[in-house]
Amino acid sequence: MRTFILGLMSLLSFQLCAQNMDERGYIVTEGEATPNFELFLLNGDTVSNEMLLGKVVVLQFTASWCSVCRKEMPHLESEVWQEFKEDDFILIGIDLKEDEATTRAFVEKIGVTYPIALDIDGSLFDLFAGPKQGVTRNIVIDKKGNIAFLTRLYERVEFEEMISVIKQELKK
Repeated sequence: MRTFILGLMSLLSFQLCAQNMDERGYIVTEGEATPNFELFLLNGDTVSNEMLLGKVVVLQFTASWCSVCRKEMPHLESEVWQEFKEDDFILIGIDLKEDEATTRAFVEKIGVTYPIALDIDGSLFDLFAGPKQGVTRNIVIDKKGNIAFLTRLYERVEFEEMISVIKQELKK
């Protein structure tokens, strides 16, 4: 009986999440406050959303096995990180469900220089996207800590729109 009840609770929880999930798998929306989070960067630093207030932030969810991520990351490096890193801006790549050694090898192979965090258990990803949703997501956060823009996959038009939003937010 206990197993049945736990299973039923899990199913109801999944259904509630699915009802609040948009067509791209997000459970957050533009304009709402960013969920509280803490990131553990490969360089040993810890960063929280509170520490990022006053900066425009892009959280980029990625993984070494993701071909679209590998395609997008050089563009993030050259067109976003190198362009805005001297401003009140930070781009943080968040490697999903991979260990530190795998993540380090991936980052070295791709050649990005922006900070990278680990999300080994996927709990950070789960704050933004529904169950079993894919990576290649960028979340732009404004200086007040609100979600300003959400991307899914790497599409050039949406990528350029994200850059435009970053520029607008940096002017505020």
